Amino acid sequence: MPAADSPSASFTVHDLTPALLVGSVVLLVSVAAVRLSVRSGLPSLLIYLAIGLAIGESGLGIRFDSAQLTQVLGYSALILILSEGGLSTRWSAIRRSVAPAAVLSTVGVLVSVGVVALAARFVLRLDWNTALLVAAILSSTDAAAVFSVLRRVPLPHRITGMLEAESGFNDAPVVILVTALASRSGNPSAAQSWWMLAGTALLELAAGAVIGLAVGWLGGQFMRRAAGGSSGLFSIGVVALTVLAYAAAASVHASGFIACYLAALVLGNLRLPHGPAVKGLSTALGWLAQIGLFVLLGLLASPSRMAGQILPAIVIGLVLLLVARPLSVLVSVGPFGLGWRDQVFLSWAGLRGAVPVVLATVPLTIGAHRVDWIFELVFVLVVIFTLIQGPTLPWLARRLRIAEEYQSLDLDVEATPLEEMGAEMLQVTVGEESRLHGVEMFELRLPEGANVTLVVRGGRGFVPVANTAIRSGDQLLIIATAESRSRAEKRVRAVSRLGRLAGWKA
Repeated sequence: MPAADSPSASFTVHDLTPALLVGSVVLLVSVAAVRLSVRSGLPSLLIYLAIGLAIGESGLGIRFDSAQLTQVLGYSALILILSEGGLSTRWSAIRRSVAPAAVLSTVGVLVSVGVVALAARFVLRLDWNTALLVAAILSSTDAAAVFSVLRRVPLPHRITGMLEAESGFNDAPVVILVTALASRSGNPSAAQSWWMLAGTALLELAAGAVIGLAVGWLGGQFMRRAAGGSSGLFSIGVVALTVLAYAAAASVHASGFIACYLAALVLGNLRLPHGPAVKGLSTALGWLAQIGLFVLLGLLASPSRMAGQILPAIVIGLVLLLVARPLSVLVSVGPFGLGWRDQVFLSWAGLRGAVPVVLATVPLTIGAHRVDWIFELVFVLVVIFTLIQGPTLPWLARRLRIAEEYQSLDLDVEATPLEEMGAEMLQVTVGEESRLHGVEMFELRLPEGANVTLVVRGGRGFVPVANTAIRSGDQLLIIATAESRSRAEKRVRAVSRLGRLAGWKA
């Protein structure tokens, strides 16, 4: 197969059949791999990377070496991933976490870059600009990797909200920083001063935020009034608006990533029609983007050049995990009164994923000098430390006693009557140590407009009555109006923590 960068490379109808064969098999294997990921506790990204390596030049022999195409497709995938993240995030869940997450995504990034750059300069003996470039590439976290590990460990909103908001915010400043440092390495004479770079970055982030919020709100009003009754077409329109936000911001040299995420966040919280269908489409596109991105990155990686980067990756990774990340968390969220247990967990939960590996292609496409080894370094680091951090996150959450004893899950059901009535569904799983155990239904005292309509116990479902007692391991289905949904969850959370007398004492 000719290299993807070759001018003579062409894709004809004769190439379509093998491409579809390989692509469909990869997708089916990736879908099946999710179950393995859940059972093993490892993020699915590792399995997708392994698939890419297996079908690459050292496996089945598929040759792919275009860093430029990888960056283009990587940015496209990140747009869809950010879009899915914003559309599926409830503002009520992250509202209190926005301020500390914003500081962690800016000040925390700078702290992390400074610490890792010092290690890269004095331990690996890199020049200052290359050391800063490596540190910047590694400074972005990946909440998708964290949540793929923690899907069975219920965490409080203060933690999930922080991780969700941080992952949505930190891509934009990191992309700006990496691009600037790579450009400085490629053409030092044309580089901006640090003060001009800081001012430009702030301006791009602010402009991107304004554009994203405007596109989200105005686009939501347009879709509410102009879209037809088809949930499929409506969903396509909403996702298209998030892509429009990125394109509109990038076209005026503002931050497209922050615009995309904020537009999606606004659209996801406007209570637009066909909400479940919109979330279903965005989730499917997000999964497709993640699978395609990680397999592509695995294809681009060269196993023969990885061995020489194992030791440097371990050194930089240890500095990042044990020094840079904890220090950035302490400096960023400490002033907001976050407890030490939460800070320890946030420090360990700073998994690196797709974004650093995609950003490692930026120096190659910009023409930075003598940095072609960075991609393999970042790739090896992501794999090694995901293997270390991923399986231990559930254990750490329980050890720090921040895992809650019940789990609530929004259920998306595409049903027109539910939308017309303004109703929502909530699934609650009762943990082994939850004080919901033994509480009878009438003692829950759910707010008006909310009720437990179904209990699943031991695989058997039944409709509860007033004196039905809740048991550990039960799954409760709660139907609530939109206005009472958050109050119903708060009430269940309080009873789970304090027992049936929760709320009686002021």
